[in-house]
Amino acid sequence: MSVLFFHIMRYKQEDPENPDNDRFIASKRLSFVDVATGWLGQGLGAACGMAYTGKYFDKASYRVFCLMGDGESSEGSVWEALAFASHYNLDNLVAIFDVNRVGHSGGLPLEHCIDIYQKRCEAFGWNTYVVDGRDVEALCQVFWQASEVKNKPTAVVAKTFKGRGIPSVEDAENWHGKPMPKERADAIIKLIESQIETNKNLEPKPPIEDSPPVNILDIEMASPPAYTVGEQIATRKACGLALAKLGHANDRVIVLDGDTKNSTFSDIFKREHPERFIECFIAEQNMVSVALGCATRGRTVAFVSTFAAFLTRAFDQIRMGAISETNINLIGSHCGVSVGEDGPSQMALEDLAMFRSVRNCTIFYPSDATSTEHAILLAANTKGMCYIRASRPETAVIYTPQESFAVGQAKVIRHDVNDKVTVIGAGVTLHEALAAAEDLSKEDISIRVIDLFTIKPLDVTTIISNAKATGGRIITVEDHYPEGGIGEAVCAAVSMEPDILVHQLAVAGVPRSGKPGELLDMFGVSARHIIVAVKCILMN
Repeated sequence: MSVLFFHIMRYKQEDPENPDNDRFIASKRLSFVDVATGWLGQGLGAACGMAYTGKYFDKASYRVFCLMGDGESSEGSVWEALAFASHYNLDNLVAIFDVNRVGHSGGLPLEHCIDIYQKRCEAFGWNTYVVDGRDVEALCQVFWQASEVKNKPTAVVAKTFKGRGIPSVEDAENWHGKPMPKERADAIIKLIESQIETNKNLEPKPPIEDSPPVNILDIEMASPPAYTVGEQIATRKACGLALAKLGHANDRVIVLDGDTKNSTFSDIFKREHPERFIECFIAEQNMVSVALGCATRGRTVAFVSTFAAFLTRAFDQIRMGAISETNINLIGSHCGVSVGEDGPSQMALEDLAMFRSVRNCTIFYPSDATSTEHAILLAANTKGMCYIRASRPETAVIYTPQESFAVGQAKVIRHDVNDKVTVIGAGVTLHEALAAAEDLSKEDISIRVIDLFTIKPLDVTTIISNAKATGGRIITVEDHYPEGGIGEAVCAAVSMEPDILVHQLAVAGVPRSGKPGELLDMFGVSARHIIVAVKCILMN
């Protein structure tokens, strides 16, 4: 650490967020550490994002250093990051493995077999040095050598000992996170002070100031959405088109995908902005971490695009991103049973529950192409994490190009003074609600239909006022499991309203493969089930 901070790294101490500073990632959240990683093996992925941004977007001189414990190297996400860095030739990235043998609760499997760490890093395509972690001159030498290496990231495997030089503590197990007994602390401090060989005031080198100026605030599209009411287009495709359009509006918009670009339509962005598309392959945990790194210090507007079901395996990275108060946007397509023939492994039925639990995360659930384009633009300009839920089936455009949208603002898209029930939907179920409303109108039963647009924050005022206008009767319908979805969100919103009753329609049971329309009906969220629910509520 001393060699890094006072001999190798270039930065301004008084300005830790300066874009020209070298970056440092460790398992602690300090003023100069951009992301919170814990001991969870996520730091290297974030460092990859910073290094990728420095090399390919900023084209700047700053370097990225990531310190990892040997314990966290058991995490698979570390090796996803190692593969990513090698594939993209991140020669401005240095990973330091602190191999001290001792984990949280005992010895680690490789102990001090540093040659194995070396062989593993080399097998992943990294330039690798093995060094005594206490040898200052050797550390200075390998870090200098790393700066001279081109087209390869560098790994420094440092052999260390926990509690080095402290009697009965050095290399001993079961000391992790435990304070030194007070009666021993003074003697140990004096021992450490006696080993300091200089009184010189160490100052870091200043950074090379060659990062370009960046403006990612108040992004605007060049033109309104160009869709025609009634046109059939899937919201997943509308996401791809909107991202490409946003890329023309601001040259710091980037998109990351995990080998699903031909299904999520992020390949449209890739075709129009190939230099700002990052293929992360099937490594979703690392993809989210890379996005977190790319977005630090306001250098990019990052969108992660994949199947929503695949984001569940990256939930730890997502929650840690929220702790870091990051500004990244995640697009999850192929939601619910309406995915159809791809089957239940591809059907995201838990994603709303997952993202609703993330603090300060804004959740968009657009129902047509026009609202999808607005969701993409709003996400780009919204502080904090955003999630956009996109669907696979083609659905009709219901909003004109002139329609306006805002975070936390629902749309009442069908209403009449004689409405008896308020039906709340989003995505594909909104269209089922509209179909149900049309059929019920033939029986002189009028219902109100609300498009939530944002699930979080929820438009509580619109929900309550319209429920009261329809006799306090609400039906929620969602292509999601009941737990943690729209129904529970609405129930929470009206919980203090004694005269409002909420009936929830959600996917019941474990789904199967089939045609989208048949599955919506089979699992209880089709227009037919809405009609039955409306009649049951009115009879009771």
